[in-house]
Amino acid sequence: MLLLTSFWVAAHVSAQNDRPPSARKPKTAGNSPASGNESPDALQDRAKIKVKVDLVSVLVSVLDDHNRPAPDLPVEAFRLLDEDNPQSIAVFEKETQQPLDLVLMFDASLSTQLGQPAQREAASRFIQQVLRPGDRLAVYAVDENVTQIAAFSDNVAHLQDAVKRIPQGAGTSIYDALLLGSKALARQGSERRRVILLITDGGETTSHADFDTARREAVRNGTLLYTVVIRAVKSESGRNTAGEHALETITDTTGGAVFYPDGASELAGIFERINRELRTQYRLGFYPTPRGPADTYRRIDVTVVPPRKTEETAAGSDTSASPGSYSVRHRKSYYTGLP
Repeated sequence: MLLLTSFWVAAHVSAQNDRPPSARKPKTAGNSPASGNESPDALQDRAKIKVKVDLVSVLVSVLDDHNRPAPDLPVEAFRLLDEDNPQSIAVFEKETQQPLDLVLMFDASLSTQLGQPAQREAASRFIQQVLRPGDRLAVYAVDENVTQIAAFSDNVAHLQDAVKRIPQGAGTSIYDALLLGSKALARQGSERRRVILLITDGGETTSHADFDTARREAVRNGTLLYTVVIRAVKSESGRNTAGEHALETITDTTGGAVFYPDGASELAGIFERINRELRTQYRLGFYPTPRGPADTYRRIDVTVVPPRKTEETAAGSDTSASPGSYSVRHRKSYYTGLP
């Protein structure tokens, strides 16, 4: 009898599961994860998840006409468009305190060996400058392979030692580096800024990934790219200018910047500028209206139109004065995610 009863129960459960959804018996409220008995804390957590999914964050660097960060602009100064549709800014942070994950990538190919000592020394100082509480940095070597020398850490001495231990390679796999670096950053968490600092001569030679794959992965994961191109040869006839132009395009797409130092003495100043920019970024957040289709890339544009200053004339009346011009950098698109 027990055997027959067990067989009937199993058959009944199987029949229920094999039916189409519309023909199945509804689950009781106590067994449903979205039931009315759900605790307030659980409901709040579910709401937070939805907010994080819908909110699009954009990091914005604003420089004045002297190429210096422009702090203290009000939210009213910013205009944000999604596919040419004006958006309401729901989140606004001056000098965002969002934690930083940074991948430091060194081109270790044969063509860069001459300048390596100065580059490593400047990078070691940058590591000490850039890391704040809550930030993490990883070190990668880029040659015909992309090799992690130090995992994400806030241990400055350990990271500086990793820079010294970067081995010499042969080829240069820049697209592979950007692809793998973006994926590594995405694994660190969603509520963090994702940055790659690439030091290279721009000579792509051995990647398995191509330009479009690398750029798409950077956009998909919200990676911000800064590129320092070390040119051993100054004349265009002796350089890989196609590689440089490709890096300029990817970097601009992410909202970062490309630097071309004339010598090793300029590296410290470039790293200081990157550090200062990372500490003076604005963070804008918006809920796309209308929302775009899933699994697509949406174009965004941010401009700054600061309020005109009011000055008092000798006669006591007010007159508007021009606030000066600003250059604005931000990622040019975002990925809507899977359905």
